[in-house]
Amino acid sequence: MKKLASRPAARLLTLILAGGAITPSAWAQAETNPVLEEIVVTAERRTQSLQDVPISATVLSGEEIMRKGVANLADIQQVSPSISINQVNRSTYVNIRGVGIAQTAPSSSPGVAYYIDGQLIPHEQFISQSFYDIGSLEVLRGPQGTLTGQNSTGGAIYVRTPEPVFGEVSGFIDQTIGSFDWFRTTGAVNIPVGDNVAIRVAGVRDKRDSFTKNIGPSPSSPGITDLEGARINIALRNDANTLRINLRGEYFNSDSDNNAVKRRNDTVSSNPYIIQEDAISYLKQEGYRLSGEVKWAISDSVDLRALTSWQDGSTTDQTDGDRTATARPRPPAGNVGRIGFTDTTIRTLINEVNLVSTDDGPLSWVVGAFRMDEDIPLSVLRDNNNTVDFVSSTSTIVSKVENKSQSVFGQVNYFATEQLELIVGGRHSWDDQTYDRIVSAGGTGVSKLSSKELTGKLGANYHLSDNTMLYASLSKGYKAGGGNLPASSPSFGPETNLVYEAGWKTTLLDRRLRLNGSLFYADYKDIQLASLANGLPLTQNAASGESMGGELELEGRFGGLGFNLGLGYLNAEFAEDTVLQNTVANRNELVTKGSTLPFSPEWTINAGIQYEFLAGDTAITPRLQWSHTGQSHATPFPSAVTILPSRDVVDARLSIDPTDSVRLELFVTNLFDETYIASQLQNSSSADGGLIYGARRQYGGRLTYRF
Repeated sequence: MKKLASRPAARLLTLILAGGAITPSAWAQAETNPVLEEIVVTAERRTQSLQDVPISATVLSGEEIMRKGVANLADIQQVSPSISINQVNRSTYVNIRGVGIAQTAPSSSPGVAYYIDGQLIPHEQFISQSFYDIGSLEVLRGPQGTLTGQNSTGGAIYVRTPEPVFGEVSGFIDQTIGSFDWFRTTGAVNIPVGDNVAIRVAGVRDKRDSFTKNIGPSPSSPGITDLEGARINIALRNDANTLRINLRGEYFNSDSDNNAVKRRNDTVSSNPYIIQEDAISYLKQEGYRLSGEVKWAISDSVDLRALTSWQDGSTTDQTDGDRTATARPRPPAGNVGRIGFTDTTIRTLINEVNLVSTDDGPLSWVVGAFRMDEDIPLSVLRDNNNTVDFVSSTSTIVSKVENKSQSVFGQVNYFATEQLELIVGGRHSWDDQTYDRIVSAGGTGVSKLSSKELTGKLGANYHLSDNTMLYASLSKGYKAGGGNLPASSPSFGPETNLVYEAGWKTTLLDRRLRLNGSLFYADYKDIQLASLANGLPLTQNAASGESMGGELELEGRFGGLGFNLGLGYLNAEFAEDTVLQNTVANRNELVTKGSTLPFSPEWTINAGIQYEFLAGDTAITPRLQWSHTGQSHATPFPSAVTILPSRDVVDARLSIDPTDSVRLELFVTNLFDETYIASQLQNSSSADGGLIYGARRQYGGRLTYRF
């Protein structure tokens, strides 16, 4: 068995990925190393090389995130294959291999679990506000659930912020200035307090004008960005370094003018970046998260990890419901002008405990328990009598969801021989939900739903050599059912995803080339398709689906030359005929066997190339990168109002490092100013649908100073 901790390069990367507080000397060493550094992941609750982990995964260090221009959560799809991310109103929808979520509903769960510092963020409304001061990013493809947190059917994303460093004063300040009046400031400072206490404080201020111009009389400018956030991490340890405690707190406040939605068949302008609205629109998302994590070496061979997290987030938004400046309010009753108003609060308490083996024998294991309790009040109001500002409701939806999720899980890895490693994992989940709602046009009702499921993983890894591993696995993921807002609609049941996967991890040419690949087949049962019915959120269980495909990731480093390539192929279809409500046409409609599953582009490709030149002591590195996302649909019913056409986006960057502490970067994103549809919105009870277009070409500079 390979011992990662004994390798000097691995120790450096462990520091970079787990802590992110890179000293100038470590940064210089990483920059000038002529071979590929070893990538360290914690996906299996222990520090391992990516090449030893039998999971299809994309892993980026904080340095790579910066170098590849990943400035926000949505940018991940430009550097990782088989992932689709759509920003729709107040939510960020993440789908991996066509599995995830496609519509906001307080009673539903995402199929891709999202974690920050081991803390599950269970709803898609509050996963995008913390993307700054990142130590590492792990995108895991396929069902997850035998090692940590909540069960998932599509995959998991682990975001880790830098750990405080004991005995060191360090930090950075990072300033980006770009077109569309983009000003983004991030910074962090690490402060030691004695030998066994360290504090890291980080913050962000991000402002940008809209890519879209509103030519209507509204004072609002939909599409602007205005975010401020801060977090603190207090780390404590004992003298023997057998006990580690992290106390974390985070606050975020995003205050924008809501999304820029282009009205379908707009008669005012054919320019996708011109809209005409008369309403005051806004989107305010504010919240905080508190967590405490304990890691205790209770013996020479067993560690205890316990985490408690409290999350409180609220979203308040108002939108021009008719998407025009000409639609008139009632009366008469035939007028369609309106204002939509929504208020949501999500309060979540999470407790998790793990026991992890740490000895060097052939057997390693993880066991754990997880519990989540949630309280989600929601109000969706519509004012048909006004078109500028909300005054009073003419259509009222008030609901409250209470979720409770409990599970126990575990996984055992055993080296039967020096080369052959066997994996057995299991999880049992129990989920309960109470949904109380009042709908002025749809009655009242209380629904209660309970579900449970046994899921798990079987796998085998064969280490051909120190540089090559083959693996095969069978894994099953599960997502709980829930209630629907229309009181007359039935609840929806759980979905499951059974995935057969085989892959390889190889390091070639004396650690100058890394080639990882995977092939998979997925049997996707009782698919939860979230949509709208008469303008109200509706989730239906579709018939089964099946998908097959694979990923290939290549990375090379030859002296100053570096390059990367990521390929994802996906063939995702309904496995049998199914009747679903076509909420666009407002009727039940047959979806035939072989129809494409939503958010399942056939090809996702990313590639990049760079070369580091030395001018004296100054390193100059130009980089060019390209991403391609194939065509997909937002619903099972292909039409002009659901299609997401394919797109190709090219970015160019020039990094200049005159010293170990200073970096200047010049960039152009969307170099060829590709105009593409990023998201499709369907009509709701409070607002008409439309199109959200992707970011336009931006240029600017970024200056980073580390100390």
